[in-house]
Amino acid sequence: MSVSAARIDLDAIRGNVEALKVRAGDAAVMAVVKADGYGHGIVQSANAALEGGATWLGVAMADEALALRQAGIDAPTLAWLLGPADDWAAVASAGVDVGINATWALEKAVDAAAISGRATRVHLKVDTGLGRGGAQPAEWTELVAAAAKAEADATVEVVGIWSHLAYADEPRHPTIEAQRRAFNDALEVVEHAGIQPTVRHLANSAATLRLPETHYDLVRPGVAIYGLSPGPEVGEAAELGLTPAMTLTTQVALVKRVPAGHGVSYGHQYTTARETSLALVPLGYADGIPRHLTNLGEVAIGRRRYRVAGRVCMDQFVLDVGEDPVSAGDEVVLFGPGTSGEPTAEEWAAAIGTINYEIVTRVGARVPRVYQGTS
Repeated sequence: MSVSAARIDLDAIRGNVEALKVRAGDAAVMAVVKADGYGHGIVQSANAALEGGATWLGVAMADEALALRQAGIDAPTLAWLLGPADDWAAVASAGVDVGINATWALEKAVDAAAISGRATRVHLKVDTGLGRGGAQPAEWTELVAAAAKAEADATVEVVGIWSHLAYADEPRHPTIEAQRRAFNDALEVVEHAGIQPTVRHLANSAATLRLPETHYDLVRPGVAIYGLSPGPEVGEAAELGLTPAMTLTTQVALVKRVPAGHGVSYGHQYTTARETSLALVPLGYADGIPRHLTNLGEVAIGRRRYRVAGRVCMDQFVLDVGEDPVSAGDEVVLFGPGTSGEPTAEEWAAAIGTINYEIVTRVGARVPRVYQGTS
């Protein structure tokens, strides 16, 4: 049995969705549970989010959507990153909505309907400026016209029209209004084609929290579901009413005394300045501990913090605990909500110049997820 665990507070996820639902106003909430629920567990996170008031679920991949259905979750679900080799018929047969970026994808959706025996539910995506998924404005009229014909033929049902913001984490950025106008222009094309979608959606976590003009019929919060702020300009988690749901823990595996001038870990990027005690922590980059935390990241033992001493290895890293009474078996809190003085995922991200999304999603499969809170 592993001494390490990612403890997931399902009550926190539920409460975060409740807070986001208030922010969303009249818009429905799609809880984004892709990437195994941002590392928190896709099925458990989905159930908690639905209990918190979400009425939709969002994923990237076909397999993620099918995993939800296999778990008995039948809430409306959008899978938006299917490729030509994916099993579109299996997804359509499971009653999962699919994102459509181009005419070839619409053709796949039509073909899937012939196999599933019912119209494939689709959300047409327009690229309003992110430059990632979605049809370019020059291609949009053709895609919408093809979708209107397919809907008239009862091979697809156009459930949604959507896009994605590039700078929502910078709420005053001029691209936001430009993308909103582009989205409205795209909606006019849809209206002129006679399509009447159920939901129009543009807002991610940051926009849900700070940009009510982007809410339309549905918002798609992701990282905020798990209690993390989508960016410093949006605000800190606590002021946004969010509680981080993941606490990563393990136990000290070894404590030993070493003399002054002793090198620590590969490449001796840390050398002891005095006689001291070193504590070995049995998690490494194979478990999602960023190698860049070398000599930068902090963890907590008791209510005291210690910095990583030397290079983070595949399965372990070292702390210089000095003269403190640390023993093998003591609990190490790598990050958590910060309420007991432990580092947060946000602090780890800031230390190495990345985002909190990456910190929680990269926690590896060797680390068991342990669920807390009512189910």
